[in-house]
Amino acid sequence: MTSATTSRCDPRPAARAGRGRFAVERTRGRSVVSRAFATSPLRLLTPRNHGHAAWIYTSSHGGGLVDGDDIAMRASIGPGATAYLSTQSATKVYRSPRGTRAALDADVGENALLVVAPDAVICFAGSRYRQTQRINLGAGGALVLVDWVTSGRRESGERWAFDEYFSRTVVHLEERLLIHDALALRASDGRMAARFGACDVLAAVILVGSVLAEEIERLDARVRAEPVTRRADRLIAAAPVGDAGCVVRLAGRTLEDVDDTLRDLLGFVPRLLGDSPWARKW
Repeated sequence: MTSATTSRCDPRPAARAGRGRFAVERTRGRSVVSRAFATSPLRLLTPRNHGHAAWIYTSSHGGGLVDGDDIAMRASIGPGATAYLSTQSATKVYRSPRGTRAALDADVGENALLVVAPDAVICFAGSRYRQTQRINLGAGGALVLVDWVTSGRRESGERWAFDEYFSRTVVHLEERLLIHDALALRASDGRMAARFGACDVLAAVILVGSVLAEEIERLDARVRAEPVTRRADRLIAAAPVGDAGCVVRLAGRTLEDVDDTLRDLLGFVPRLLGDSPWARKW
């Protein structure tokens, strides 16, 4: 009786565990979603496009993640298939003392390609968000992955006012660990607004795969050729990952500028998909 009474009086919203799974296979020269399943609050959308790749968009009931949300998704990209995974809009993380979680586990088959290019994560004041992405690439498999976060609702005075943002990306190529990248931003480590100065957006781009070798080389050379100036509106750096990949990092003052830079750097992606996912968005 006491336990039930306590539960009814608890003002915190109940935790929501969203689970999703989708598979992409290549058939008759096109990649198609052969299976898709999701439980609330997660939703999976699979719109048609004019290219040869399968497109999958995620969204959530309620327009964002609330305290206790735990989203987990598994993806399987079959041999020779191409998939584009994105979000319907920015991932908003509301005030969450208990925290919110999101996880992606993807298996990318031989000679397959996965492009993960979501909208930015926007953490509200007092929010906690932890994200894990694990990608397993088969022989000849390739990956383009974008991970980015903003300072929050700057216009509402919530600049770098969240409690925690943690993101980890792990990439294996043919069962060999290739990339283990993590970013931890915590208010407990000191005032983030003071540490980041005028910067309001952080982004990372991961490129892996022999099929992307020319693009990786071109992008790396371009980034290294950019001049470094004091108090620049945008900072960019690139680091090679052996002979199989590259990690590019961006820091910028505005969401719009970083978004434009990302689309410019990834201008080759529409060719890989056979259609541009950015041309008709918004």
